[in-house]
Amino acid sequence: MRKMTSNEIRSLWIKYFEEHGHKYVESAPLIPRDDDSLLWINAGVTPLKKYFDGTVIPENRRIVNIQKCIRTNDIENVGVTKRHHTFFEMMGNFSIGDYFKNEAITFAYELLTSEEWFAIPKDRLYITVYTNDTDALNKWVELGMDPSHMIKLDENFWEIGSGPCGPDSEIFYDRGEKYDPNHDALEKFKNDDEQERYVEIWNNVFSQFQSEEGKPREKYKELPHKNIDTGAGLERWCTIFQDVDSSFETDLFTPILAKIEEMSGILYNGQTAFKVIADHIKAITFALSDGASFGNTGRDYVLRRLLRRSSRFGKQLGFNEPFLYKLVGTVCETMGDFYKELYEKRGEVEGLILEEEKLFLKTLEQGMSKLDDILETVTDGVISGYDAFKLYDTYGFPLELTEEIATEKGYRVDSEGFVNYMNKQKEAAKKSNRNKTSMAKQKQVLMDFKKPSTFVYGLYRLKSSVLAIISKDSLEKTLDHDGYIVLKRTCFYAESGGQVADTGMITGKNFTARVVDVFKGPNGQHIHKVKLLSGKITTGDECEVIIDKERRHNIEANHSSVHMLQYALQTVISPKIMQAGSYVDDSKLRFDFTYTGKIFDEDLYKVEDMVNEMINRGIITSTEVMPLDKAKELGAMALFGEKYGETVRVVKIDKSIELCGGTHIANTKDVNRFAISSFESKGSNTYRIEACTNKKIETTLFDIIKPYNDEMVKLLMKSKEILEQARKLGINLTFDVTIDNSAPKSYRDIVFNRNELSYVQGEVKTLERKFQEEKEKQSLGKVDEYLTKLKDINGKKFLYLTFEHEEMGILKAIMDALANKLDNSLVFIVNIKEDNSVNFLCRNKVASLSAGYLIKQIAAISNGNGGGSVSFAQGGGKTSANLEEIYKYLVEQINEAE
Repeated sequence: MRKMTSNEIRSLWIKYFEEHGHKYVESAPLIPRDDDSLLWINAGVTPLKKYFDGTVIPENRRIVNIQKCIRTNDIENVGVTKRHHTFFEMMGNFSIGDYFKNEAITFAYELLTSEEWFAIPKDRLYITVYTNDTDALNKWVELGMDPSHMIKLDENFWEIGSGPCGPDSEIFYDRGEKYDPNHDALEKFKNDDEQERYVEIWNNVFSQFQSEEGKPREKYKELPHKNIDTGAGLERWCTIFQDVDSSFETDLFTPILAKIEEMSGILYNGQTAFKVIADHIKAITFALSDGASFGNTGRDYVLRRLLRRSSRFGKQLGFNEPFLYKLVGTVCETMGDFYKELYEKRGEVEGLILEEEKLFLKTLEQGMSKLDDILETVTDGVISGYDAFKLYDTYGFPLELTEEIATEKGYRVDSEGFVNYMNKQKEAAKKSNRNKTSMAKQKQVLMDFKKPSTFVYGLYRLKSSVLAIISKDSLEKTLDHDGYIVLKRTCFYAESGGQVADTGMITGKNFTARVVDVFKGPNGQHIHKVKLLSGKITTGDECEVIIDKERRHNIEANHSSVHMLQYALQTVISPKIMQAGSYVDDSKLRFDFTYTGKIFDEDLYKVEDMVNEMINRGIITSTEVMPLDKAKELGAMALFGEKYGETVRVVKIDKSIELCGGTHIANTKDVNRFAISSFESKGSNTYRIEACTNKKIETTLFDIIKPYNDEMVKLLMKSKEILEQARKLGINLTFDVTIDNSAPKSYRDIVFNRNELSYVQGEVKTLERKFQEEKEKQSLGKVDEYLTKLKDINGKKFLYLTFEHEEMGILKAIMDALANKLDNSLVFIVNIKEDNSVNFLCRNKVASLSAGYLIKQIAAISNGNGGGSVSFAQGGGKTSANLEEIYKYLVEQINEAE
């Protein structure tokens, strides 16, 4: 058994299966497309689910791949065990309804043991099979496996929720007696217990049943199309073929570990810190290269955690400044021969990591400050588990660091409480874990239906015939109710590529039907969902196909505008802008894109102007079907992560060249006009622009600015009320604001209305403030008048004032002004409100009295409540009927005071 590098293992794996009729499919990006159930691609089969559930039929039913994967459900184990990784590569071979168990086992056995391929001695292999899978057991033995190396296990059955499932054969490699010092590894292996000698290297899943909740396995139905799904972890294969103790000692990691040694000046000797950093920097580099970013939610938060964990472990190696970004180049050199996209993104990835490291170091400083605050509140010498956990979760403080600092300062940490909070978080993560999802039920009738149907571009109506009728998951000869039909030729576009399906009519001699939706079947035919308006549809019926022409035209205008919008964004702002998704219907268009810089309104004005300039030039749209390689030579834009066939359709609008299967206007003048209606950040350096064209501009933009206008009207009414109140009080105020009521035509108008509203809001606040100031001045100007009501009671000054409907702020200002002029005094103010309830204010300078006590007693007289300090108090009552009694009570209290 010869030693092999990781590149040699990858190459030999692909070569074997290509020679056995498999099509090599490049790794999908780590960020799933069209699958919200996952944060990351976490298995080799994940990007192929659409083939396994029958949604799409692949070009070749035999597939081989090496898929980039990330799993983060057990981050804390990375660096602790020998085989845990966040980023890993899964080699796989797959059969979508082609070969099955016998062939899959034969391929596996030959690839593993043949001298031409990996040449593993068969006596070093052990196979586990499902207890009831005698077919697999017999096939392995027939090929040459020693029956004593075959182990039956009930656990060898792959099943996640409802969907395709089946038994599996797991292949293990015997690493030898040096990994079995107690000579009990085989027994542990047979009992499915942990041991180091027998290491799983490949799993072959025989997907042959449809699982159903509540049913025993023996009652599961056989799948109409049986599949093979296998996975072999490259890291484990490298460990075996490079004869090392752990995957960290393989060529997948040693260059990174050597770079960390060089940077830190510390020799690697199995330290956890080295392994954590090496593992995490690979995951971070690959994820950022595939379009992920740092953030506070979802996969972005996972990346942030990985970087912060790496940075914390870096401190153990003496790194107190940003250092992780310096490892990106080594990751590229280590992995770049096979993943060439790493080099293309290197500079951008280094910049993102550097900025995130700086941010984390700042966060750590804040964490130190927070820890100091916590220590100031500790009374029993123990930092609570909750506080320790918050330091970890919010500021990235590991428990060990908190404990170390606490010990230095004479405190200890409730580590048990910390662990409890940590476990609660893990449990919550498990409940929301979306990594394990079952595949959808196979659509047998559509998978089996293979008669060709042709979609015709450029026509709005044509003659055709009914090729097939589908109702209740079966083919029918006739249809007398709503259902699905396939036509021999159709001009109805099926929803795909972000463009909605066409609607329209299909009429025959004996029927009339409305098409309400169209989708692509797994074999590529356009499936028309029809609402039968009259008659009966029969297979073979001649018919006329008529799409809603105006609706299609609007869709085409919006789709072509998406292309022009992307070109304008890349021209005006940055060629680094990459499409992240789009949606087009007859009323609007939406374009999502990634960009790491900032985007300003002024940029979008220029983008909008550029699109309209292209529209006004009357550019002819051209389409051409050509080989993919030729399209790439032309510089055609492709959606990142999308897989294309050998021939592609290229849509060209001036210098905008894109791979696209959608429908488009013939000339840009047909768009008439384009306007951006909204722009927003979706987080993770992803932005969204929504826009509209032609007749939809006025109504769409008006609906957007209507809330601004409505709020503007409210503000103007408010300003009018303030001015009227000021006039009645003899206060002279002005409010000079002019409103533009012209109809919106562009994104500039939306921004103008938004800014205008903000300006008016500010002006109204200024008007309110000035009015308040003038009222206070007016009221304080009457202080001397109020003092004429001052009474002397046994040498103590008493001032009792009554107001109606006055603001509390003004009353407090009056009270303070009066109290400042009086010593040994009590000032009491009553404010009668419109509903006849009352407010009380009391300012006391008489030594033997308490304002708080007086207010409580007086509020009780008025069925209210209140309180305060010795010098100041306030309260309220439900009625003003007892004011005379209150006045007498106050006089008595002052009279009796010493």
